Amino acid sequence: MNRIGPIMILEGTNYSKVPFSRSLFIDCSEKVLIDSGADGKLLLDVDREYGVELIINTHYHPDHTLHNHLFTDATKLINPIEFETSLTVEGVAQANGVYQEWGHLGVEKWKKSLPQEWVKNLGEFSGTYEYETHYVFGDVKVIFLHTPGHTSGLSCPYFPDLGVVYVGDYDMTSFGPWYNGTDGNIEDFIASGKRLLTLDADTYITGHQKGIFSKKEFKEAMDKFLAIIEKRDETIDYYVRQGITFEELTKIGIFYPKNSLENNILLTWERCGIRKHLHRLGLSIPSSNTEFVNSK
Repeated sequence: MNRIGPIMILEGTNYSKVPFSRSLFIDCSEKVLIDSGADGKLLLDVDREYGVELIINTHYHPDHTLHNHLFTDATKLINPIEFETSLTVEGVAQANGVYQEWGHLGVEKWKKSLPQEWVKNLGEFSGTYEYETHYVFGDVKVIFLHTPGHTSGLSCPYFPDLGVVYVGDYDMTSFGPWYNGTDGNIEDFIASGKRLLTLDADTYITGHQKGIFSKKEFKEAMDKFLAIIEKRDETIDYYVRQGITFEELTKIGIFYPKNSLENNILLTWERCGIRKHLHRLGLSIPSSNTEFVNSK
């Protein structure tokens, strides 16, 4: 377990890869846990030794709220933009493209596939925190920066006195930027990524995989990370110019490996992501029934 002053870095299973994530525990009088995607046993060990009284979630995605339900007595807060969305499965279905791609029947089918623990997590948020506001937990100062793009409400907790920022899904993985829910936005993702580089921070902690970057390492990785967006643009532009339909384009595997698109939620996000790039490129493309697609 790594530790930076009062901040304990708690790892998720399998190097914190999705569907898990890295969590932070602030060892202070308020006993604050930021995100709960770390290993469940590790989180319970921390709770037994230190106590967890407050959980602050950076956003509503299940890899970051994964173990909220383990802390029945803790107060659970989420950002103000996503509070209403996160309270119901239907709200999350809207934010993730399930309703937009498959309609009411698709939402009902998706609901049946969800783990009940995650559904329980959604209903347990009791309130929100504010963006861009100085909070003090014990003597630890933190600002929840509004960094939209991955989702509309994503926050990145910044500890100015420690020179540390938790950048969550600016994770520098080879997959590249994820903005594939209907609440994601490519231009916002780029702007937020660039904002993170302007911080007076020496240590960048990601939510997945490698984990800890120096500022120099993070800057170099961010350049490559954001460049993946341009590569996706080029790939989609190439296929559109070959005259293929939207349905054909969604089966190629622009974001996810082709053989994984049998998983309906991955196919949903593939479709949503392609729509965003078509919009960004100003391109129209025929669907399989001769209607044209040009939307987010």
